[in-house]
Formats: sequence, structure tokens, C-alpha cells
Amino acid sequence: MADASDPANNQPAGYVPPKVWTWEQPSGGQFANINRPVSGATHDKVLPVGEHPIQLYSLGTPNGQKVTILLEELLAAGHAGAEYDAWKINIGEGDQFGSGFVEINPNSKIPAMVDHSVSPNITVFESGAILVYLAEKFGAFLPTDPAKRAQTMSWLMWQMGSAPFLGGGFGHFFAYAPFKIEYAINRYAMEVKRQLHVLDTHLAKSKFMVGDEYTIADIAIWPWYGGVARGDAYAGAAEFLNIGEYEHFNRWAAEVGEREAVQRGRLVNRGSGPEDQRVPERHSAADIDAVRAKMPA
Repeated sequence: MADASDPANNQPAGYVPPKVWTWEQPSGGQFANINRPVSGATHDKVLPVGEHPIQLYSLGTPNGQKVTILLEELLAAGHAGAEYDAWKINIGEGDQFGSGFVEINPNSKIPAMVDHSVSPNITVFESGAILVYLAEKFGAFLPTDPAKRAQTMSWLMWQMGSAPFLGGGFGHFFAYAPFKIEYAINRYAMEVKRQLHVLDTHLAKSKFMVGDEYTIADIAIWPWYGGVARGDAYAGAAEFLNIGEYEHFNRWAAEVGEREAVQRGRLVNRGSGPEDQRVPERHSAADIDAVRAKMPA
């Protein structure tokens, strides 16, 4: 085993962490061009505003999909007030650092939302907060029974705390880092498999995350973990993590993924995947309908 105290064994060889870190060169692999150690706007850019009550500024990453899936579920359930405009924020080009976006989300992360149906307008950022806000606003997908509500919130917070290990940890070092680091990949693969076992064990005795009731907990967890199960995230990850061994998790992932609203919501603001399966902006149901009509059944 390599001597961890010997700088010769570090990456790069001979690297010794300085006493005080300074930003001397870009870092972060393919995201190096947008990474920086300070917050705030880098340029002036006013956010567009459409005609619907809900204005969403996002990208079709797992965190973005959570919100568009919930909005599509709300519309499918007959909540006309959930009509929305979804504007694409291209994080690869630094749109999240535009002045208008920073004004509604000082953390410069997607998604962010403005509710124009109330005065003054209400701004919400962080995907979990948006899910709770919308569920409470429309009285849907968040149980009113205290015990079920607590369980829903527990699983929602589990997702918010766990997914960074899947994305920023495993996904980054497995798929995006400029070179492969065995220690980092093994460290995060072990944690992701532990999380999958948590889900599989729970779903062995529960149809959805909260018994037989489909909630915002399912909507939050599915884009991240279901995305890996589908092979949509981090090429080769499903095989590498042996996703097939999690029988109950896979049953749940398939069932949630078959929902019409889930299939619609995951197309919105997409920046990757087949060009004919993307809805860059959504301003009416017809935008999604046009893409869905071209997709194989």
C-alpha cells in the first residue's frame, strides 16, 4: 500500500497542500471555465418573463427535472394554476451568473422560480424548496397526515443530502474529472451503492417512498437515481454500479418512469441527449406534445 504521507504518491506526484489555498488556475475538469471561488453576477442579463403564473429558470439536469416533473404532475391532476414558462439557463455558458438570475438566486444554481400569481411576486430557489412550495400551494403530492408528511419530508431531505455524493462525488470522478483517481471513484462508488441499498431495502416494503402514496419524495429522488438506472447519467455507471441487483429499487424506478407527467417533465430544458428529445423552452403543453409525437412509443 502506498505511503499516504509521502508527497511522491500524491496526484500530481509531489503535491503538498499549501497552508492557505489560492485560486491560481482553473479547476474542475470540463466545468473549469465556470468554476470560481466567489459569488455574484459576471454580466448584466435581464431574465425573460412569459405569460404564465409560474416562471421557471432552469436546465434539464436531475435538479431541474424535479420541478418540471412536479409541474407536469400538477397540470395532469387538473391544477390549471400550475401553467408555467420554463426558460433554459445554460450553465455551461455561465447563464447562471447573469444579473437577473443572481437577483432571484444569489447562489447561482438552477433551478429558480418566480410565482407571479401573488403580489408581491414570490421567488424560490433550491429544488427541494420549490417542490415544497408548489406542493403546499396546490395542496398536492404532500400528505396532510402528520406522520406521512414527516416521512415525505424525511425522504426529501435524504435526497437533498445524498445526491451530492452521487453527482458531485461519484459522477464527477467517474465521468468528468480530467483523469481517473481510483481512490476517489472507489470512495464514492461505495457510498452510492450504500444509498441504493437504502432505497432497495425501503422499497421492498413500500410501493412508493411513502407507502402507496406518490409524493414529492418520489419526484425528488427519481431524476437522480432513476436516471442512473435508465443509463441516462454518467455513461457506463449503471453497469459499473451493478444497478440490476437492486430488484425493488428497479421496480420503483420503472413504475415512476412510466408516468406520463414524468416522461413529459424530463424533456423540458434539456441540454443533452438526442436533439429530437429535447424541449429547450416550454411555454405551453404543445411544446412538449410536438416532441413526444416524434418519439418512439
